[in-house]
Amino acid sequence: MQSPICAMLDIEFPLLAFSHCRDVVVAVSKAGGMGVFGAASLPPERLEEELAWIDDHIGGRPYGVDLIVPNSFAGKGEEKGALPPIPDAHNAFVADLLEKHGVEGDSLGGVSSSLGDNMSDAGAAALLEVAFRHPIKLIANALGVPPPLMLELGKRHNVPVAALVGTRDHALMQVRAGVDILVVAGGEAGGHCGEVATMVLVPEVAAAVAAVGADTPILAAGGIVTGRQMAAAMAMGAHGAWTGSVWLTTAEAETNPVVKDKMLAASSRDTVRSKSRTGKPSRQLRSPWTDAWEADGAPKPLPMPLQSLVSEPALRKVDKLSEGGHEGAKALATYWVGQGVGLMNEAMGAGQVVQEFKADWIAACERLNGFIGD
Repeated sequence: MQSPICAMLDIEFPLLAFSHCRDVVVAVSKAGGMGVFGAASLPPERLEEELAWIDDHIGGRPYGVDLIVPNSFAGKGEEKGALPPIPDAHNAFVADLLEKHGVEGDSLGGVSSSLGDNMSDAGAAALLEVAFRHPIKLIANALGVPPPLMLELGKRHNVPVAALVGTRDHALMQVRAGVDILVVAGGEAGGHCGEVATMVLVPEVAAAVAAVGADTPILAAGGIVTGRQMAAAMAMGAHGAWTGSVWLTTAEAETNPVVKDKMLAASSRDTVRSKSRTGKPSRQLRSPWTDAWEADGAPKPLPMPLQSLVSEPALRKVDKLSEGGHEGAKALATYWVGQGVGLMNEAMGAGQVVQEFKADWIAACERLNGFIGD
């Protein structure tokens, strides 16, 4: 395809797949798109293992790495281990919620310290050092302007730097910072997202970027799970698509099988945008867990990364028990997913999803061409 994304990343089809699963990354890249490995929660030694595995299995195809280095979070700039304690009210709320669903709340354990460490400048630098030891073809940052080191290493290694944005103003900030690719994520997206819908945000950002004389390529994101949606986004000014949710129900994905089944049965109304999982707004599958945090009397979510220290140990236990058939845990089970989940009705391999995207994209373009008279 004649997209600047294809030329920049050396790929056949401008479809990027964000996934925490290395098997999905490999399958998508081999099918002509580009897998992007989500590394935000991994310590450097684990990231080294995962990227080495990808190198051994991807057959030289391009792939990328995605980190989360937010511009602001609780404890930023402070010494390691200086995070404030979790309030008793939050711990008690979680314990009570689990107890109501028959889940024992003891021995939850803590979230790996790498979660908060990786968001710091030093933690990000350690992950970047690992990432750039491998033949990555893209480095991406969520939640703000990439740290200077990421931009510097990207230029030094000739690796494009991408950044996620949810508003026009944020997009222009990224352009001024020198980012190579804008991932323009609408509010329909799974995980961290803003409030503006993809159909409004993509053309708004495209016009703003053009108005300042920039030619920064745009990847549309947010609810995109089909080729026809990708074609629509490209008609509005995008040069390709960044996707995440659609890979969660693939055969290769490591998603909890209980959650996979929920996603395949869900409608577009079965998600909620909430701060209750990470402390920043993120969209996830609705369940009694998410409902409880939105109810009257629920404690206010803590700032990132403290809220994750509250939610993740409990949700890990919920996942484990749900896979064993625990009914209360099965009800509580949830995960990040976008509103496009309503179109995710069939489980298939990741490579097949890429081929479906291609065929659907072509059909959509042919349909549009059919509206043009002789």
